[in-house]
Amino acid sequence: MIEIQCVVLKSTITRLLQQCKNMKELKTIHTLIITSPLLSKTDHYFLISRLLFFCAISESGSLSYAANVFQTIQNPNLFVYNAMIRAYASKTMNATDGTNTYRSLFLYKQMLRNGIVADCITFPFLLKECVRRQDYGTGRSIHSQIVRYGVHSDVFVGNSVISLYSACGDVESARKMFDEMSVRDIVSWNSMVIGCLRCGELDMALGLFRKMSVKNVITWNSIITGFVQGGRPKEALEFFQEMQISSDDMVSPDKFTVASTLSACASLGALDHGKWVHNYLVRSGLECDMVVGTALIDMYGKCGSVKRAFEVFKEMPNKDVLAWTAMISVFAYHGYSVEAFNLFRRMVAVGVNPNSVTFVGLLSACAHTGLVERARWLFNIMRTVYYIKPQLQHYACMVDVLSRAGLFNEAEELIRDMPMKPDVFVWGALLGGCLMHGYTELGEKVANCLINMQPQNHAYYVTLCDLYAKDDRFDDVKNTRTIMLERGIKKDVPGSSMIEVDGIVHEFSVRGSSEMFQVLVPSVDGLFWILRVHVPPWMKIQWHLCNVQQLNFQLQVLFGDLRGSPRDVPVMNGPNQQPHDVSEGRKKKN
Repeated sequence: MIEIQCVVLKSTITRLLQQCKNMKELKTIHTLIITSPLLSKTDHYFLISRLLFFCAISESGSLSYAANVFQTIQNPNLFVYNAMIRAYASKTMNATDGTNTYRSLFLYKQMLRNGIVADCITFPFLLKECVRRQDYGTGRSIHSQIVRYGVHSDVFVGNSVISLYSACGDVESARKMFDEMSVRDIVSWNSMVIGCLRCGELDMALGLFRKMSVKNVITWNSIITGFVQGGRPKEALEFFQEMQISSDDMVSPDKFTVASTLSACASLGALDHGKWVHNYLVRSGLECDMVVGTALIDMYGKCGSVKRAFEVFKEMPNKDVLAWTAMISVFAYHGYSVEAFNLFRRMVAVGVNPNSVTFVGLLSACAHTGLVERARWLFNIMRTVYYIKPQLQHYACMVDVLSRAGLFNEAEELIRDMPMKPDVFVWGALLGGCLMHGYTELGEKVANCLINMQPQNHAYYVTLCDLYAKDDRFDDVKNTRTIMLERGIKKDVPGSSMIEVDGIVHEFSVRGSSEMFQVLVPSVDGLFWILRVHVPPWMKIQWHLCNVQQLNFQLQVLFGDLRGSPRDVPVMNGPNQQPHDVSEGRKKKN
């Protein structure tokens, strides 16, 4: 009779633990386990272990309560240790919990001292802790333990090792582990592809991607996002198109795919593609949450359609600081400083506090429109009202504002007072102002400083030549060019810009394109005749040295005019050009 009661009680408590929803219920169950005289030691141990598992692993649990329960267990077994190691590796504890750093590794060492051998469940969570801390040395030590205990052939363990090496930047060790795995699942392939992308090995990632017989949405999202972030957005856009064609009904784009593809469109200035992706989002019924909405704002803004970006912004039911900042940045980028500041005031009025990126956008708006006093005010309230510590990009923006206004003494004073060492962007902003105002003496010093910081960067030598040419110092131009030749400094990656015509993105490069020149040669011949006959010699030198990118941009517009259909042709602006909505501009002319 007593045995039956024990079985019933154990079964009841087990069911209560399975149905437990919060810590209040769990504490009641815990009290029942402790005070029940009918439970045997074995049943008591079993139930306490399951209770600890809920505390440690469940979202409704409490790791600190689990740690207290763990201290009461005599001779914890492998299940108990694994539960605690998993909990410590997976949950970020705060200081009030009284946990020590690397608690999971401490438990692992304690487990080994107690003669308990780790299994394929133990090691992945230890490696997860190393990934979270970017601890390459400890991770390698755990890998050696994996080999020692003979669990390296387990696919779950192998995937964790790949993730460790990839996260720590050792793609060679990750690839070696991948190649040695006798059994691989889709997680193995995805982990290796993601690892290559993180380490900048885009071609290796592409090779693995092409070898995959089965791909899921994580695979496609990873390759699209990786190529966007790796500076190859055109291929990322092609991957999205390929996903539409080759994937079955089981794999379809989700909101993360859409957001990454919109980023690719933004990088390319591919407005037509961006509109198509937006339409796909609407047709597919995917949720347009704040992440996707922000990506749409960014895409339309970078493609020159400020009006459409603002329409998307207004249609968003909920807006976080990223959405507000994206729209402010679009206005700032296109020179709409009044609209940017009005939106900033609305943002603050509805209770959304700006972040550091918000102020970068606002300061950029001040630079584009020469609002020096407004920039000073923003730089001040950022620190005193919102307690945001200025970073290098804020100082670069502020120096840009001051140097564009010709306030070089104040700009130099700001640089001297910086709490951190100025980087190339800060000095570059000052150099840009010197070039704008023809301030050769200071510009020469700044350019030489930048050359010392990055001696192989051709841009600083070219800008220095431009300064000399404006000041009629052609001997110095020649000397600088000679130094470039002696040091073997040249532009390895040609300057380029892009235009989208009839849904196709065309790239203009200094090296040229046969298709482009077939269309442009008759018109370009006229341009060169004008340069040869009507332009003064000093302007020819300056054009030859520094304005290849601007010529690229003009050829790009000319190509759009010659090849464009009756509809509007959106153009992606080149560097140092005032961004504008070409389509809107043409409508006004018509």
